[in-house]
Formats: sequence, C-alpha cells, structure tokens
Amino acid sequence: MDEMFYATYGVHSMLRIVVVLLCILLAWWALKVVRFEVFVKDIKSVQSRVLQIILAIVIGYQLGKFFIDYSDWSAGLRGLF
Repeated sequence: MDEMFYATYGVHSMLRIVVVLLCILLAWWALKVVRFEVFVKDIKSVQSRVLQIILAIVIGYQLGKFFIDYSDWSAGLRGLF
C-alpha cells in the first residue's frame, strides 16, 4: 500500500515539475517580444538578462501553479457528482 502511494505521489510531483518548467520556457519565449530597452539602461548588460530570467521564472511559476491548481480543483469536483 505504501509503495503505491509513494509511486503515485512521485509521478504527480514529476508532472508538477514538468508543467512548471514548460511554463517557465513559455514565459521566456513570450518575454522575447517585450522591449526591455524602454525599462533598462543597457539591454546587453548581465543585470538586464538576470531581470529577464527572473521575470520568466516568476511568470512561468505562477502560470504553472495556476494550471496545476486548476487540475487539482477539477479532480476534486469528481467527488461532488
């Protein structure tokens, strides 16, 4: 019984990691069209790149978390009907 629980929990955790990583990549791709030169002094600087990476991680994590939560909420609704 414990092995089945841990196996299911492991698959669920791996799926969450993959979803969040894919959403971070999607956010990075979407941020490529943003004109950061309007907001930063030197677009080629390391600090500008770090800002883009941080924004991609924050946006991607929130997007992934939304999809994961939505999936969990939808699965929870099955118990109602």
